Amino acid sequence: MQKLNYQKNQLHIESVDLAAIAEQYGTPCYVYSQQALEHNWQEFEQAFGDRLHQICYAVKANANLAILNFFAQKNSGFDIVSVGELERVLLAKGDPKKIIFSGVAKLEREILRAIEVGVGCFNIESESELIRLHEIAIRIKKIVNIALRINPNIDAKTHPYIATGLKDNKFGIDSEDALALCQKIQKDLPYCKLIGIGCHIGSQLTELNPFLEAIDKVLELVNLLKKENIILEHIDMGGGLGVCYHQETPPSIRDYITALCQKLASYSLEIIIEPGRALVANTGVLLTRIEYLKHTRHKNFAIVDAGMNDLLRPALYDAWHSIIPVTLDPAIEEKNYDIVGPVCESSDFLGKNRMLAVKTGDLLVIDTVGAYGACMSSNYNARPRAAEVMVNHNKTYLIRRRETLQDLVALESM
Repeated sequence: MQKLNYQKNQLHIESVDLAAIAEQYGTPCYVYSQQALEHNWQEFEQAFGDRLHQICYAVKANANLAILNFFAQKNSGFDIVSVGELERVLLAKGDPKKIIFSGVAKLEREILRAIEVGVGCFNIESESELIRLHEIAIRIKKIVNIALRINPNIDAKTHPYIATGLKDNKFGIDSEDALALCQKIQKDLPYCKLIGIGCHIGSQLTELNPFLEAIDKVLELVNLLKKENIILEHIDMGGGLGVCYHQETPPSIRDYITALCQKLASYSLEIIIEPGRALVANTGVLLTRIEYLKHTRHKNFAIVDAGMNDLLRPALYDAWHSIIPVTLDPAIEEKNYDIVGPVCESSDFLGKNRMLAVKTGDLLVIDTVGAYGACMSSNYNARPRAAEVMVNHNKTYLIRRRETLQDLVALESM
């Protein structure tokens, strides 16, 4: 993270010593930089210049109310995939008219609630979803805005679990079927107003070419619709821009947006994008303490108080995160460690084969966890979820308290 820095051998986030955060809030603890959030937002906004656009933050990346409220204050839109995310955005004072409701399995009650609060647009992912939405709209006598999310069958060259634009994936409508479905909307579904076309081919994209190919596929359909006198208001290219966790070299935000705008230079449509990871991943770290150092004939283990229930990505995707000590001590010998947690699973690791000079009781930082970190955490092994803290310059704010054992059983009865 750009806001991490050592001062007199002590790691700081912005101007705050991470050891002081551990002392005040305990560990494990997620810590975010508000200045990093500001920097990433401005990168996107400035890259668009005066081009008509809407940034819709992908709530699934990190749904903490303080982070949602930060984006709401920036006049951001939001990309949601559930009624829970919808209610979070509303609590965070997000504008419902700037909400895009995506997702393949919208429930009837979710659709009704979204219509009730006036969401800006539904991203339609199947014909059966379209029919359900239209039937609901007829019943309540309300015309709803929709966009078709097409599946362009393009390999995003990312981890298969986060690829979404191939025919094997559950997302979107086959591009070959999209024109006929648009014609059906115009002819037979008067309570659904088609205002956009979009696609999203996957997350953690590190190359521009698949993204540009996807734009071409979407524009083919846009041009066909124009010939049918079906005039759209926006084109939604989703999110997916990758970040550097290890040795990846993703395009910069500016290069990504510039390429998008150049492709759409001759179109007056509003451009909608749905970044999540690219906005928040490198704004957060996970602070954890070494409980034991275990040395065997075959392996050295640094056993920490954070586990796969706190940060699932390494166990789920074999994801790599930089792991660095909070205190630099040149007197300690550097050794090769696996950093593992307390969860009773062999997959409970945060990093393997890392060279560290540490001792029992030292603090470690797991870097670039602002996206898909706290939001994917669980109570597995009856472990309370970690606290979350926001740093702004030299001040800290508790934005989610640590769960208690009472919280874990509050919804249960015998």
